[in-house]
Amino acid sequence: MTISSAEGFLQATSCLPCTAEEERELVAALTREAEENVRDGDLRYLVSHSWWLEWQRYVGLVSYEENDTEQLPQAINRPGEIDNSKLVSAETINGSEEPELQRTLREGQDYTLVPEKVWRRLYGWYKGGPEIPRKVIFDSPTNKAYIVDVYPLCLVLIDGRDNSEQNIRISRKAKVHDLYSLVCSLKSVEQSEIVLWDYYQKSKSKKLINLNETLDEAQITMDQEVLLEMKLAESSSDFSTRSTNNELALIPLGPSTSSISIAGGPTYSNGFSSGIGSSFSQDNSFSPLLRDSADGYNSFSNGTKDETHGLSGLHNLGNTCFMNSAIQSLVHTPPLVEYFLEDYTREINTDNPLGLQGELAIAFGELLRKLWSSGRSSVAPRAFKSKLSRFAPQFSGYNQHDSQELLAFLLDGLHEDLNRVKKKPYIEAKDADGRPDDEFAEECWNYHKARNDSIIVDKFQGQYKSTLVCPVCNKISVTFDPFMYLSLPLPSTITRMITVTVFSGTGDALPMPFTVTLQKNGNCRDLTKALTDVCCLKSSETLLLAEVYERRIYRYLTNPLEALQNIKDEDILVAYKLPAGSEKLLRLEILHRRADRFSVEPHYNTTRKLIGSPLVTCIPSDSTRKSDIYAAVSAVLLPFVRAKAHGSDVPTAKSNGSGPSLDGIILTENGTACEGLPTSSEDDSAVDDEILPFQLSLTDEKGIARNSINTDSNRVLGIVMRVLMDWSDSEREMYNIDYMDELPEVFKHGFLSKKTRQEAVNLFSCLDAFLKEEPLGPDDMWYCPGCKEHRQASKKLDLWRLPEILVVHLKRFSYSRYMKNKLDTFVNFPIHDLNMSKYVEQTSRGDQHPMYELYAVINHYGGLGGGHYSAYAKLVEEDNWYHFDDSHVSSVNEEEIRTAAAYVLFYRRIGVSSTVENGVPVDIEMVDSLET
Repeated sequence: MTISSAEGFLQATSCLPCTAEEERELVAALTREAEENVRDGDLRYLVSHSWWLEWQRYVGLVSYEENDTEQLPQAINRPGEIDNSKLVSAETINGSEEPELQRTLREGQDYTLVPEKVWRRLYGWYKGGPEIPRKVIFDSPTNKAYIVDVYPLCLVLIDGRDNSEQNIRISRKAKVHDLYSLVCSLKSVEQSEIVLWDYYQKSKSKKLINLNETLDEAQITMDQEVLLEMKLAESSSDFSTRSTNNELALIPLGPSTSSISIAGGPTYSNGFSSGIGSSFSQDNSFSPLLRDSADGYNSFSNGTKDETHGLSGLHNLGNTCFMNSAIQSLVHTPPLVEYFLEDYTREINTDNPLGLQGELAIAFGELLRKLWSSGRSSVAPRAFKSKLSRFAPQFSGYNQHDSQELLAFLLDGLHEDLNRVKKKPYIEAKDADGRPDDEFAEECWNYHKARNDSIIVDKFQGQYKSTLVCPVCNKISVTFDPFMYLSLPLPSTITRMITVTVFSGTGDALPMPFTVTLQKNGNCRDLTKALTDVCCLKSSETLLLAEVYERRIYRYLTNPLEALQNIKDEDILVAYKLPAGSEKLLRLEILHRRADRFSVEPHYNTTRKLIGSPLVTCIPSDSTRKSDIYAAVSAVLLPFVRAKAHGSDVPTAKSNGSGPSLDGIILTENGTACEGLPTSSEDDSAVDDEILPFQLSLTDEKGIARNSINTDSNRVLGIVMRVLMDWSDSEREMYNIDYMDELPEVFKHGFLSKKTRQEAVNLFSCLDAFLKEEPLGPDDMWYCPGCKEHRQASKKLDLWRLPEILVVHLKRFSYSRYMKNKLDTFVNFPIHDLNMSKYVEQTSRGDQHPMYELYAVINHYGGLGGGHYSAYAKLVEEDNWYHFDDSHVSSVNEEEIRTAAAYVLFYRRIGVSSTVENGVPVDIEMVDSLET
């Protein structure tokens, strides 16, 4: 169907019911139109993801991505009203009719965003709600990528005249001028009469006087307070607040004893700078970074030896626990603590187009300094979040995100800001050309270091060897690549269990379900091979895979290279055992439905549903007489005969010898049948004369049409003949069709999935799974230089060199097109003496001992949508562990940090000199001792 104009398809005001196809085509056209003409300020509407999937199933589509034609089996029933009730809370914002969103929603899991015109159509067809519009935002005028402001700022407006509070909502990309206009409208005051304060934590931080600055740039955050003061009253309170507005970004540990700036090398007290900031903040290029000095931190210290450092929490700015946990893990990484407490500014790369001209590094450094200042007050990382959002816009706003993804972007951003290479040389990639691995690996590492040289590379990056083998020509490709962290699959995440019910197409056995375990990236060839082994298939037999949907064959899985990822857990798969070479025969497909003896059967009947499961057998293409068809059906039904029905009156071909036994089919080279397949020409007329054992008719693929079967021959278009069998009470007494009913799904979530969650694995089994050879996924094909084609090659990884700081990511979240899941499997990981000797190839380089000790853990609690992050971190100086849960910090015993919530593990190599890359010594009390 071609639609020349989306608006012309139906009148804009039309709410008449459409067919599923019309809905699908119209929504697809409106979506494309909206994406091609998107503008700042356009509206997108939230729709419950579960309802959206139900609608997609009804119209037969998965998504509207370009060149995406994959479809789901079409559901019969239209979905009900749009139900967005689970997306909203009972609370509403004062003065607004819009409901308040739940704070832990994630796109693609809880909600889907649709253009305004699509929402209008869906609402016209289905009604429901509530309506949840959100504005489109462009982070950069030159960047065509946009985001949707799903969580606009919710602010608490405090009126200084009577201390009354009112909640307001405004876009974080709105200008300060827009905030003034909104406040003036709500409070019926003139803008010239008032002043607004950044009143975070009910402490005057700064006046909001730059009217052209966005609220994001002004570092206004979710749920914070904004103070309204009348200008007449402002002067009286100005003196009392003036002293809180000139704090430096770094809180001093004691009285300043030196005026030396950071660029000139500060003095230290107990390993911390006590004279940093005054002259440094005069630099116009960096001073804006230091403005969050009062963000929730107002403690001072005399810098005495017995005071505790590194135990400050981080305020949750609105769904920012994912960021806080990553920050706490990094700021408790000894080499980073040493580095950022020194004069790191000399390594800032202001010319790197891939970075933020040093702004992200400075924001992180200043945040680390505040967190390591004495005292245990919490800090609000507002300036840091603002800079991070500029480097990685996907983390702007207040949606929940993945802590590991943020960690990866943060490390990459810090590297680019601190890259010592000012001008990257062009280096052409070279092949190994038969050279030894040692030589080629060292060359690749030197090439990498020639373009990437920073504290992050020095401490966090290692190297692995990747080997690809072409499955067709056996071409081998070896590369050596750097890595920043290891993403380890849990053993249960790289394999999947698939249940298939095996039917006999020759009538010699009842159907039997078999469950096999396969690589998730495998294909149908792997599934067929596994089934061949478990069901003891004979050399004279073959398997035909099919998917059953609504009691009929939905599709045959005849492509051996089709990815298993296309098979969903809720699908029903069957396999038919047929004679070898059956692909050259005519496939006979048998559908079933219950007979209605009280009504005259029409030519087309859509009122009676199919029953049981389809059976498949095969017959020669030139044997399509009525007697041949009945004999073949009788043969394949033989295993279903009830025990009490066995006797001379059983109407089966094998019992009376009047029809063919499919076990005897023998094929010649041209595919014609010969010895072993008897014909029944003498009985052709007898079939019509005697009472038929059951009622058959020719039908279509949906089992709707009914055409009588001709006595002599029946013409078939294609390779499949479909017949419909009507089951009356007499047939049901003769045959037990319970074996065809309620076939198992590919994987049933329930007992087995609960058992999987309870089973524990250890870190070494995860490493084994990561390094195990496996086929590439169908979306990750490798271009083979030998075949000159893309191939699904096998891939093997080996660790070649390990970094000083080893970050291990446990892949608990699995995302696919159809399902999203989190594994709560307990992973037993070592805290001390993680020995990596078994896994690393290169162990002879200087002092690179592959022995590690744990010092931090990022935890994730809960499910995909409503989860929460926290971190465990060790103060290596005092050898104690602490739990960092946003602003709350508490001590924890070492044995308590091993939990099923562990998500990212941080190890440090032990026995390494505690100096930074440039060789400048630091206070040894900052880091662990040099024990091995």
